[in-house]
Amino acid sequence: MIQKLIQASRQAQMTRRGVLAGVGASAAALALAACSTGGASGKPTPAKDVSATDKTMTWANWQAYLDQDDAGKYPTLEAFEKQSGIKVKYDVAVDDNNTYYAKVKDQLALGKDIGADTVCLTDWMVARLIRFGYVQSFDEANIPNKKNVSPALENADFDPGRKKSLPWQSGFAGICWNKSKIPAGLKSVDDLWKPELKGKVGVLSEMRDTMGLIMLQQGVDISKDFSDDDYNKAIDKITKEVSDGQIRNIKGNSYLNDLKSGDTLAAICWSGDITQLNAEAGDNWEFILPEAGGTLWSDNFVIPIGSPRKANAEKLIDYYYQPEVAAEVAAWVNYITPVVGAKEAAVKIDPDLADNQLIFPDDSTLAKAKIFRTLTPAEEQKYQAAFQKVILGA
Repeated sequence: MIQKLIQASRQAQMTRRGVLAGVGASAAALALAACSTGGASGKPTPAKDVSATDKTMTWANWQAYLDQDDAGKYPTLEAFEKQSGIKVKYDVAVDDNNTYYAKVKDQLALGKDIGADTVCLTDWMVARLIRFGYVQSFDEANIPNKKNVSPALENADFDPGRKKSLPWQSGFAGICWNKSKIPAGLKSVDDLWKPELKGKVGVLSEMRDTMGLIMLQQGVDISKDFSDDDYNKAIDKITKEVSDGQIRNIKGNSYLNDLKSGDTLAAICWSGDITQLNAEAGDNWEFILPEAGGTLWSDNFVIPIGSPRKANAEKLIDYYYQPEVAAEVAAWVNYITPVVGAKEAAVKIDPDLADNQLIFPDDSTLAKAKIFRTLTPAEEQKYQAAFQKVILGA
């Protein structure tokens, strides 16, 4: 089950496309900008690697996605710097896939340095970058620990043999709530629409997660061949909840700040975030996969085409594919680790860690998650445009 589900996540969510009838021009333009295919001419040329003389690099990633101590430092990253002699700038630059891509797509199309030597993005976005020639191929001699990638993940359909990408973490999207404010808890996405939560609900700006959960609640199997009508029914639902004031905001990773401040009391959220939030701000929140199911996804390391420090980035990726290091990261971020041997290493850190279903899920937990199916280019663009219209109205 775990291999089938996670392997399927590689095959889901790859494409994009046009505009739904009735979508306003501003929403359509914004969605199309996020879905731009870059330059129309040939693919850009990889930058010359200067790693031999420049022992620095930048790693762009999502918020709360690397082990961090009370002083705000990153223990595993500091250990890598000491071991390798490479100074790493860890840049929390990714709030969601589309907004990050919108910031860097023009430089990528020209083969220029985007200010990141490696970045971790979700499957469907990585598929786009590979298709457009926006990432560099690995020198596998620099990544011997690639042998530790989970067999379920070693042959993504968008990157057979993992020549240009390697998984960083996988995870679930589900629902969460403030336990002190909602002591009875929540069980379903429909619970987010209770009158007492009006104006206190947040949802994610990642279309496949928010729309995926709403569609699952409406009885649609998002992993199979659902229709435009199925999707539009979910759009109607979220549009109503936004216009009625039930949903306060639609955000990327910054949704955590709203939970912390109390601006929102419940949300569609990502699994590992809530464990980290509890560690930072008190044990106040709970995460579940809703009764109708959650979504499953993976984020992946890539090296942008314009990075001039490719070998440095490869050494960093190799370091994080050591089981002991992967276990240390997993103990903090609480996402599904892609590294074989990490579960065994986790037992040495904390025996209970290896039983955590958000890090090492068993078949029954995975059975509660679905992977948003591959969209055609036409579906991708019109579905994203319709969702963008909702965001603009929030």
